[in-house]
Amino acid sequence: MSADTDHDDRNVHGDPLEPCCTDPATGALRDGFCRKLDRDPGRHELCAVVTDEFLTFSQKRGNDLVTPREHLDFPGLSDGDRWCLCVPRWVEAREADVAPPVVLEATNEAVLDEIDRETLDAYAYDDDTNSSADDEE
Repeated sequence: MSADTDHDDRNVHGDPLEPCCTDPATGALRDGFCRKLDRDPGRHELCAVVTDEFLTFSQKRGNDLVTPREHLDFPGLSDGDRWCLCVPRWVEAREADVAPPVVLEATNEAVLDEIDRETLDAYAYDDDTNSSADDEE
């Protein structure tokens, strides 16, 4: 556990948490990790590979992840980017059949209190059959 984090972060496999994305930097601390933080009420703990369908869904619900915001050093997201999503938003997207794939190695084990492992496995992102935004750069 570092001075900036509240917990010893592990992924849903019980292994050390891997980074989700560093370009753009994601997570509540903008350090690339989907950390569990007591001071993060949004619970940015789930690493997803966002899709156009999900981005449109999120935008319609008031969370525009597409539009760049230079003052926040946020370039905007596009299809295929990795991002730490709020757990409640991913659950809502799943209920609407627009949930993006989940990078299990970079998803915090804390999500297991809201999303069961079988569901996460069903939405698991497979690096072998998909390319990530980090691989394309």
